[in-house]
Amino acid sequence: MRMAELSSVAGVPVATIKYYLREGLLQAGVASSPNQASYDDEHVRRLRLIRALLDVGGLSILSAREVIDSIYSDSSLAETFAVAQNTVSETLDVEQIDPEALQRIDALVSDWKYLPANPGRLAAGRVLSTFDAVGQRDDRGWFGRYKTAALVAAEADLDEIETRQSRESQAETVVVGTVLGDALFAALRRIAQEHVTQQRYSPEGTA
Repeated sequence: MRMAELSSVAGVPVATIKYYLREGLLQAGVASSPNQASYDDEHVRRLRLIRALLDVGGLSILSAREVIDSIYSDSSLAETFAVAQNTVSETLDVEQIDPEALQRIDALVSDWKYLPANPGRLAAGRVLSTFDAVGQRDDRGWFGRYKTAALVAAEADLDEIETRQSRESQAETVVVGTVLGDALFAALRRIAQEHVTQQRYSPEGTA
């Protein structure tokens, strides 16, 4: 298909497609003449992935290019996970995180295997410090239940990845699951909060 048809099928303006081509997000089409290129369903699929990462995942062009490159590289799935996690995480310096908060995070997930530089560890340490600063210290297992929910979500991610047959399909699921999974988990939590609130505090749920 020509670029105009690609634009129509994918729902992406021609100018935007050209921009993605220049930025290396979208692979080039097959040259059919000096000034023409042909595109196929794989380009449509890639465009939809790009839009998902940018619009729903909130990634920058640079971050989206990094994770897309990792999908189509020879990197291991562990390396692709690392790229995906780093692109969705704010860059933090361990020196800026309260050591006591990091120790508490390490104690909370002491039965997990992870690297000290995991961006989630640093982010969790900073969040824990902020909870403390506003007087919301966990004294009754609150954060332990967060840990349980996080583990269930992570196992669901890996279970889904293992259903994919090719390395490329698995890598794409790693990226999509990490980037869009964060957004989905947060959205479902909002719904769940209302559900539980209605159960506990609505007139119908009051004993």
